[in-house]
This record gives sequence, C-alpha cells and structure tokens, in this order.
Amino acid sequence: MPKVLEVCVDSLESAVAALNGGADRLELCCSLIEGGLTPTPGLLIQIQNMNPRKVPVYCLLRCRPGHFVYTPEEIEIMKEDAKILRRSGANGFVFGALADNGDVDMKICREIIKICHPLPLTFHRAFDFVRRPTIEVEVIIDLGFERILTSGKQQTAQMGVKLIRKLIEQAGTRISLMPGGGINKDNVRFILENTEAEEIHGSFKKLKEQKGDKADEAEVKLSEENVPVFVTDEESVAEILNILKTVDL
Repeated sequence: MPKVLEVCVDSLESAVAALNGGADRLELCCSLIEGGLTPTPGLLIQIQNMNPRKVPVYCLLRCRPGHFVYTPEEIEIMKEDAKILRRSGANGFVFGALADNGDVDMKICREIIKICHPLPLTFHRAFDFVRRPTIEVEVIIDLGFERILTSGKQQTAQMGVKLIRKLIEQAGTRISLMPGGGINKDNVRFILENTEAEEIHGSFKKLKEQKGDKADEAEVKLSEENVPVFVTDEESVAEILNILKTVDL
C-alpha cells in the first residue's frame, strides 16, 4: 500500500500549499504556534471549496492550549464545535483527553465519539503524555479511534521510533500508528524504515516573508512585534511525498 501523508495546517494559505503539494489528508486547526486549537467553520468551508481532489479534512477539537485534562464545560464547548464543523464539511476529527492520573479519559472520549459518529477520529498527541502507552493503545482501540498520532513519547518522532515500532507491532491492523513531531525531508526515511509506519504527519512549514505596510508605523500594536509567521511549504510537501514513494519496506 502507498504511504499516506497528512499535513497539519492552520490557515487557508497553508491548506492550499499542502493540497497543491499533493497531501493525502489535512489536519485542520488554528494557532499551530500554541500546539493547535479548534479551527473556525469559515476556514473549513473555504478550504473545502478549494479542494477539487476531495482530500479528507480532519478538524482538531481542542478549545484551549495546555494540558489535556478537560472540565465538563470545556467538553461541552468541543461537542458544540464538533456539531458545527460536521455541518460545515469536516471529514473526520482529531481529539484526545486524559484523566488526572495520565490515563485516557474513556468517558469523555465516548462523549466526543458519539457526537462525531460516524465520522472517523484520530487520537492526537495527548497520547504522548499517557503513563502506560502499551495499555492505553488498547483502550484507544476499544474506544473506536481510527489512528493515533504520536512521537513515541519523545520530543520528536525520530527520537521515539523504538516505541512507535513496538506499538505498531502490538496493534497490527487494528489501528494506525502515525508518527508525527519534527518530521522533515532529512529524517522521514529513517522514521519509516525504523517504524514501518503506513502514515506520516507533519506541518512542513517555512517562515513567511512579512511585507511592510502602514501598520508597521502605527502606535497601537495588536500583538507582539516581530512574531514569526509560518506557512506550509508546497515544495517540502511534494518532496516528502516523493520520498514516501521510494521507501520500500
């Protein structure tokens, strides 16, 4: 089977670049600089309008930055977001929730799955914060998630290949384990060869050139000055895809 490339995007510009580069699937969020938050329905609708290949677009459900232990009120926010994004054209969702002890919060996950059904769900990198990954992968399988996004409980997927491979061997065909975290053209082959993963996830971003305008001279600032803006690099996406086609496992 051909390898699948999922690209994480947080803007229309990045989504168009990922689609033009040949991405097989998008994870749509906003504010990647904060680790990603729930995207707006308007952004999703516009991306689907510019998606002639009908590439699946999975929407992140995460109402705030920070940890993955949610209050009942926060869960209600994400349930309502899921309903709206479903109506706006989402093809799937990305979600994860943990209990205070570091285990997967099965009750909350069931609530979200019920709202999203029958659309597929990815359990996101909250997995990298669980205490017992070999046990929690079984919990996530039983809950009915389609895949798990993970760096192998390391800062990058390259560093976590040992655990990722172990989990892939454990799970077999019951769920997809998708490496993500710091993946680029220089390490993607190493990661694939050392995990035998079928899917890869990344943002493949570049620094966006900022054009000066009159706003630069304004006395009032709406955000910190000189904050870098990153966008998906179409050429990097295409290059990663070409590497995926040449990996023979």
